[in-house]
Amino acid sequence: MRAVLFEGFGVDPKVTRVPDPAPSARGVVVQVAATGLCRSDWHGWIGHDPDIVLPHVPGHELAGTVAAVGSGVDRVRIGDRVTVPFVCACGSCAACAAGDQQVCERQTQPGFTHWGSFAEYVAIEDAEVNLVGLPDEMSFATAAGLGCRVATAFRAVIAQGRVAPGEWVAVHGCGGVGLSAVAVAAAAGARVIAVDISQTALDLAAAMGAELGLNPVTTVDIPTAIVEATRGGAHLSLDALGSPGTCAASITCLRRRGRHVQVGLLPTDPPVPMARVIAYELSVLGSHGMQAHAYPQLMSMITAGALTPDLMITKTIPLAEAPAALTAMGNAPGTGVTMIEP
Repeated sequence: MRAVLFEGFGVDPKVTRVPDPAPSARGVVVQVAATGLCRSDWHGWIGHDPDIVLPHVPGHELAGTVAAVGSGVDRVRIGDRVTVPFVCACGSCAACAAGDQQVCERQTQPGFTHWGSFAEYVAIEDAEVNLVGLPDEMSFATAAGLGCRVATAFRAVIAQGRVAPGEWVAVHGCGGVGLSAVAVAAAAGARVIAVDISQTALDLAAAMGAELGLNPVTTVDIPTAIVEATRGGAHLSLDALGSPGTCAASITCLRRRGRHVQVGLLPTDPPVPMARVIAYELSVLGSHGMQAHAYPQLMSMITAGALTPDLMITKTIPLAEAPAALTAMGNAPGTGVTMIEP
């Protein structure tokens, strides 16, 4: 099959021919119809993920059709239209037994623990725990974005952030996860402030429901601006980018007893304004994907039209253009979501 392969961290990837994957006993092989280009893929390529073994095929946001089924899989059929969370759970550890498959003790992640979806085919482990069936009317491109960005933002805002109607929500970084968080918070009845250095990204955030957009280039003190605009600070704030500056700004912009959710990956642990956390009794939370069993609520909001993640897709490229698009993510933040069609 054709796949994007890199043989060293930071070394230019290339499209080449590699062996087709085979399903494990409890796994399947999915023929990839669409796969998203995510900043997490860039972090993996640059060497920030210790699970990656070289040479490697990246890619973890995917949708397609089941092409092969393992001998121990009973409830999945060849031809099924599916997507999958980027955290694939084992289904049998203590975390999975508690319903917390997003922090599975023996999780696998396509594009990180094994070869991913920047390819014509990808292997998925423990298929009956992890595969999510797609409505016939949902496009593969829309579904591919759910596995990481949309589902991650959904759980970060709804489950971890406990958003309530009328609350102020600040979203720092309006890439794919940030735009998804804007859309989810707005759909939940919150008032949303979007923060990004790109005016195009802020325009997209406005289209997704943001009431106010702030640009750090023109508004130097973002936390103060948010506190003033909300008359006391955000109730909920998310760092959807992942940098020391956005993490600190997300915490500092909160009102007393506010909630910070860290969604964006950080290359190293940053200094955190703990004096503010203590004085204001802030909650500092992490969010790591979403369980497959939690998808029905998200799917119902999309099919009902309350959420429109397809509006975030700003570019679709063939597999041949994926290597250059991946390496370019380190030079400038992307705008919207780029989908790859192998």
